[in-house]
Amino acid sequence: MSLAGEIDAGIFRWINLFMVHPALDDLMLFLTTFKLSAHIFLLAALFILVRKQRSGIAVLLIALLSVGLADYSASGILKPLVQRIRPCFALDTCRLLVNQSHSFSFASSHAANSAAVASVVWIFFHRGEFVEKLFAVVMIVYAVLVGYSRIYVGVHYPGDVFAGMLIGCMSAALIYLFSSWLFKNAVQSSMLKRGED
Repeated sequence: MSLAGEIDAGIFRWINLFMVHPALDDLMLFLTTFKLSAHIFLLAALFILVRKQRSGIAVLLIALLSVGLADYSASGILKPLVQRIRPCFALDTCRLLVNQSHSFSFASSHAANSAAVASVVWIFFHRGEFVEKLFAVVMIVYAVLVGYSRIYVGVHYPGDVFAGMLIGCMSAALIYLFSSWLFKNAVQSSMLKRGED
C-alpha cells in the first residue's frame, strides 16, 4: 500500500474504531441509510419551492441533474475504473454497521450526491435572507455528516468521501453554469425575438 493509502487507512481506523459511541451508531446509521433520512430531502425540496416559488422548480431540476452527474461520475466511471476494495473487506480490523455488497469504494456516491444537493442550495440561497442562509449552512453540515457516516459505518475511506464531495461540488457547478448559459443564450434570446415580433 502506498504512503497515501496508509495515511487514508490510518485515519479510517481512528474514526471507525476509536471515535465511536453507541448513541453515534444510531445517528450515523440514520444519516447513511437513505430510506431513513429521505424525508430530509423532501423537506428541503418543500423549502425550496416555498421560498423560490415558480423558480423553485428550476432549482430542483438543477439539483436533480447535479445528483445524476455526480452519481454517474462516482459510481459509473470512477468505481469500475479505480476498483478500490472497501475498507470493510480490505482491512483486518473494522466496525461494519451496515450490510454491504462487494462493490468498489472510490469514490463515495453518498458523499457525491449529498454534496451536489448542498452545493446547489448554497448557490441559490447563501445570499438570501437569514433563514435562507441558515438553510444553506444546514444542508452543507448535513452533507458533511453523510460523508462522515460512510467512514463511521465502515464502508469508505476518508479519501473516498473527500473525492465524492469534490465530485458533488464540481457537478453542481457545471450543471449550474450550463443551465445559466442555456437560459441566457436560448431562453432569453427566444423571449427577446418574440418581443421584437
